[in-house]
Amino acid sequence: MLAAAGVLDGRRSATHWNYCAKLARRFPAVRVESDPIFVCDGSVWTSAGVTAGIDLALALVEKDLGRSMTLAVARYLVVYLKRPGGQAQFSAALALQAADKFGALHDWINKHLASDLSLSVLADQSGMSKRSFSRHYAEATGQTPARAIERLRVEAARHLLSESRMPMKRIAQRCGFGSEETMRRSFHRLIDITPQDYRARFGS
Repeated sequence: MLAAAGVLDGRRSATHWNYCAKLARRFPAVRVESDPIFVCDGSVWTSAGVTAGIDLALALVEKDLGRSMTLAVARYLVVYLKRPGGQAQFSAALALQAADKFGALHDWINKHLASDLSLSVLADQSGMSKRSFSRHYAEATGQTPARAIERLRVEAARHLLSESRMPMKRIAQRCGFGSEETMRRSFHRLIDITPQDYRARFGS
C-alpha cells in the first residue's frame, strides 16, 4: 500500500522475504532490502512481517524513550531486544517446500549432507543433464543448487548447535562443510552470526 501510494519512492524498505522480489519488480523506485527485519528511512518505518513488527515497535520505543525503557518492555514481553541476524535466518527447508518438483531430491540431500553434492551428482539423482537440472532447479526454487545446499547445511548445523553439545569440528564435518572455518564463513554470509555465538544464544 505504501509503495502504491508513492510513499516509498526513493526510500529503503523492508518486506517479508517471500515478497521482496515481487515488490522490487512492481515498484522499481523502491529500494527493497531483502535481509533486514525492519528498515527506518527518514520518517518511514517498514518491517519484514508480522513478528518483525514487534522488532520495529521496540525500535520505535527506543527512539522515543531510550534503551532502558525498551529493555524493560522486551523483558516484559519475553522477546529479544534486538534479534540476532536478519531474514536470512528463515528456514531453508520451508523456503524450498514450494518446489514440489524437487521434494524427493531435497529429502535425499538432507540425508547426505556430508556426501559429494556436486552438480553432476544432483543432476544424476534427478535424472537430468547438468544444464537442464541447473535451469529447472533455479526456475523452481529461485536459487542455485549450491546456494540451496549451503542453506540446508547451515540449517542442519543450527539444529545441532542448539540441540546438542557436539564439538564444532564434528558438526562441520557431519553437515558437509569440511572444516570449522568453512562453516563459520557460511554462517556469517547467511545469518550474520558465528556458530559459536549461535550456540551461546540458542543452545539448550
